[in-house]
Amino acid sequence: MSTGIPGTRIEAITIGRNAYSPYGCLIGAVDGLPWRPANMGTSRRFNHLADVENLRGDKAKLNLCVFSCTALKQKPLEMNLLEKHTHSTQVFIPMDAAARFLVIVCLGGDEPDLSTLAAFVVEGPQGISYYPGVWHYPMTALDKDTDFSCLVYEDGSKDDCTIHKFAQPIIVDC
Repeated sequence: MSTGIPGTRIEAITIGRNAYSPYGCLIGAVDGLPWRPANMGTSRRFNHLADVENLRGDKAKLNLCVFSCTALKQKPLEMNLLEKHTHSTQVFIPMDAAARFLVIVCLGGDEPDLSTLAAFVVEGPQGISYYPGVWHYPMTALDKDTDFSCLVYEDGSKDDCTIHKFAQPIIVDC
């Protein structure tokens, strides 16, 4: 994972449900998860794969949006910032099941706790969520431009997103 010191290097690993669980949920129709038949038996329905929390009550509205991401051009990635959404879960689901993308996450309060910094590569038909307050790098497509459906509660204020910039980049091998 990481020593978490700016100016150092971390390696992205293949995402796994347990390794990712401190930061959010891995979203996908995965064998071994409970499901029920749907659509007259032609589908398996996997319920409640991630809570989408709104910590502002009626002040914020659920926003279903699309992020159209350009593929990462330069590897390794030089990460200069992290962001967080203190008041909402954020969910990203690629609209192309063959897309690979990079997820960089970190726990912490007012500032990222870099001892918890981790980077994951997500492959196949899976999405991710970030729990409210989890620091993360912006969504990063790896091999090709990719659109992502996103769910997040927002009210349009500056409190929708907090950004922390680093004096020196952290290098992410992906």
